[in-house]
Amino acid sequence: MRGPSMGLFSLLRPAVAAAALVLGVAGPAMAAAPLAAGASVAVGPQYDTTHVYVSSDTIDAFVASFVATFDGKASPRAVFTVTPTPSKTASQYIQTPVGMLSVFAFQTPVPYPFGDERTGYLVTDMDSAVAAALKAGADVMVDSFDDPIGKDAIIAWPGGLKMQLYWHTKAPQYAPLLTVPDNRVYLSRYAADHFIQHFLAFSHGKVVLDQLKADGGQIGLPGTTFRQIKLESGFGKMAIFVTDGKLPYPYGRETTGYQVADVDATIAKAVASGAKLLSPPYTMAEGRSAIIEFPGAYIAEIHDVRK
Repeated sequence: MRGPSMGLFSLLRPAVAAAALVLGVAGPAMAAAPLAAGASVAVGPQYDTTHVYVSSDTIDAFVASFVATFDGKASPRAVFTVTPTPSKTASQYIQTPVGMLSVFAFQTPVPYPFGDERTGYLVTDMDSAVAAALKAGADVMVDSFDDPIGKDAIIAWPGGLKMQLYWHTKAPQYAPLLTVPDNRVYLSRYAADHFIQHFLAFSHGKVVLDQLKADGGQIGLPGTTFRQIKLESGFGKMAIFVTDGKLPYPYGRETTGYQVADVDATIAKAVASGAKLLSPPYTMAEGRSAIIEFPGAYIAEIHDVRK
């Protein structure tokens, strides 16, 4: 099987084409010309990654624990520059049935604003994607720049959400995920509707749930309610939690929620591989949810779905 590829924050960043070939850039060339106005720039959820920054002395433990917990596999590790300004990082890509990760252990200070972006979204054309983001109300924090196999940019949305966009000269080809993870976004009531309007315009997505009185226990506040919105688009799923910001730890620290077959079994595998259970399983009408911290301080939510 060919190895994975994932844009700016991938193991395809060595500055030689041979390294990109070894790591498995595959498939037909992607669109080189801007798309028709209003066309979606999304490729698919299986190409979108959560960005995880860990220290050099915890990357081994983190990768091993995450792979063991979610039955994943990790790419070979490489050290290279992933930013448009001088820097050096060790990096790995983790592929699992429930979501993808881009993992970085910087060996130099991390240039601004890298480290603040939560995800990387593969797009069909970088110029079209940046133009669509700007038109939808996003700010471009880092203008598109070339890398050995494509282009990258960092954008920010109203409410503070930052993400990477990336484009490959040749398209990677991955099978669909077993379950699509949630990009978990915490917003205030002052920013939520504004963000949703703009992000949906960019993503060509839709609202699949807007619950005004969701169970607060799922964010550590049992006996209370909050507004929860769920979005779906070609980029995957997004779960938005509209709160007053008065959240108990660790809620709000997790950026991704992973749907698993069994929460208890997943917790057992995580703990056995060095992770910590931060919040025990909470039972909701739709299923159970828990929060785990992996070595390197990466915090993630896991949930199952009641059948």
